[in-house]
Amino acid sequence: MGVKFFNGSLIDSFRLSCGSLVVAPSGPCMASDLFENKYYKRALEKADLVLPDSGLICLWQNWFIGDKIEKISGLKFLKFFLENFKEFEKSYWIMPNSKQADSNAAWIENRLKYKLRSNQIYTAPIYDRSKPIEDWDLLRKLEVLKPSIIFIQLGGGVQEPLGLFLKEKLPDETTIICTGAALAFMSSEQAPIPEWVDKYYL
Repeated sequence: MGVKFFNGSLIDSFRLSCGSLVVAPSGPCMASDLFENKYYKRALEKADLVLPDSGLICLWQNWFIGDKIEKISGLKFLKFFLENFKEFEKSYWIMPNSKQADSNAAWIENRLKYKLRSNQIYTAPIYDRSKPIEDWDLLRKLEVLKPSIIFIQLGGGVQEPLGLFLKEKLPDETTIICTGAALAFMSSEQAPIPEWVDKYYL
């Protein structure tokens, strides 16, 4: 289907993420949108780093194709990334709603000891998935603030086309991380996922 998944270690994915559009497409989203949404498909094809988030795809590859691939979920990647990330003052966060924005920002302050400024958080509108996702208001804010890294915490099928739109408009060195609800899992806005779930490809 034209999607090239990263096949390497978690550390290598972190190293290669600099200046990249990073996506972690889930299996359920790919099962529908990859076939039905041309904007989503194009975003996955154009992404610099496509993490193998789907346990089923990894197991299928390992069992039937023979070229083994390590599962790196969006949650696992974001945890590792935030543990090693030092420049929070240069970050920008796109959240799905004000409730999750407040909870996620509180988690960042409590766990990572950084208090996000109000101008580092953007509450996204509800985008029309049947059209190209282009947020010019958001782009203008980013052009003024000039963050070096953007974390998009929206749902699959939406965050990837938005990430590609921003990647094509912003400087090449801008890093864009699309990990969906990963931060919400950590902040308990969604049900937490234990590490063994990732370990056993569930």
